[in-house]
Amino acid sequence: MVLVDVVRESAIAGRVVLWEESARDGAQAKTLMTPGFRVALARETGRVFGADGPRHVVFAAGFPAVCAEEFEAVRRVAVEAEGAVSVAAVCRGARRDLAQAVASVRGSRHARVMVVVPASEAMAQVMVHRTAPEALQAGVDLVKEARDLDEEVAVDVCLADASRADHALMALYAQTMTGAGAGLVVLADTVGAQLPAACGEMFNRVRAQAGGEVVLASHLHNDLGLGLANTLQALDAGVRVVSSSWLGIAERAGMVATEQLLFLLARHADDLLGADAVPWWAPPDLTRLPDIARMVSEETGVPLSVTTPIVGTGVGSISTGTPFVHPELFQPYDPQEVLGVAPRVVLTHLASTRVVTSVATGLGHTLDREQTRAAMAWVKQRAYRTGQPVIDDTVFADYLDGLTHRPAGTTS
Repeated sequence: MVLVDVVRESAIAGRVVLWEESARDGAQAKTLMTPGFRVALARETGRVFGADGPRHVVFAAGFPAVCAEEFEAVRRVAVEAEGAVSVAAVCRGARRDLAQAVASVRGSRHARVMVVVPASEAMAQVMVHRTAPEALQAGVDLVKEARDLDEEVAVDVCLADASRADHALMALYAQTMTGAGAGLVVLADTVGAQLPAACGEMFNRVRAQAGGEVVLASHLHNDLGLGLANTLQALDAGVRVVSSSWLGIAERAGMVATEQLLFLLARHADDLLGADAVPWWAPPDLTRLPDIARMVSEETGVPLSVTTPIVGTGVGSISTGTPFVHPELFQPYDPQEVLGVAPRVVLTHLASTRVVTSVATGLGHTLDREQTRAAMAWVKQRAYRTGQPVIDDTVFADYLDGLTHRPAGTTS
């Protein structure tokens, strides 16, 4: 039977595929998603692309070799999220682990396994006690074995520590692995230390030397805060399968955040991929991003801060005068139009009279000029007295009840 690899087909056609890592690499960020939540997250991530979910999302469900419970969690995602995404199991470069990974996704449409193989000399010595060429050749053998185990499960290879590996050697073995049946060859900056120029050079060189049959993917960590920049370098080099993770959760400092990467590619595809690029089979629904991010935050305990891009609590909020009057001048996009996030006025120590009046009106109070000045002074005094910049609406409402029912001329 000929395997229909919709992910490989998408990448060759120039479409972007997200390799979603929050359930798998996110576990190394000291989080643990329940099996039921992994299923829900896989489905919701796929729904961003509607019926094209399997062609745009590979959901790394877990690492089956960890324990029986992890195997069952991956198996449940493979069964219950079938059709929403392409489900992947990840394993080390060992025959037993490979067999477990294949078994965990067997029978699921568009199922995949990803085998992690060291590419640099240092990592090969640590992981498998071999030279880099020996480790890479073992990766070729594992690709063949995976295809023999189940010809309907696609197999990908992740070249660990690619950022410190020899480009020509990786290109040679990427070509050999593809010839043996690999769908994707993933180049990983495992330690997150690569700078953007070096990352772009790596992908350009390996891609040019490996030839057109090889489909490269990226897996780039964020230890220096460069995961997003490096992923954009990979895309600029022609890579179309890119790893990311909701909220950026992954080992150590994480990796590029799915919501940020997806937003940028959906909104700025011409600038990032070229004017002739057609990155989607169907455009992603960005209004789903905030809800998915909240789901992940609640499940993992990873907070959404006021400064988290795209999905943070500060998105769509206004607290000062000029942005309140002309918000379009102070934001790069309309959060309500693009993300479905309604604008919200937040009362802080920076509040102008316009902000105070707006919040008061929303709470059902119409203030005259004197009351507005009194309310603004109260807001600022309370913020500095308590050390809390945001004034809760219920607290302000209680103050306004007293203010608007207070005899004229009194201020207490």
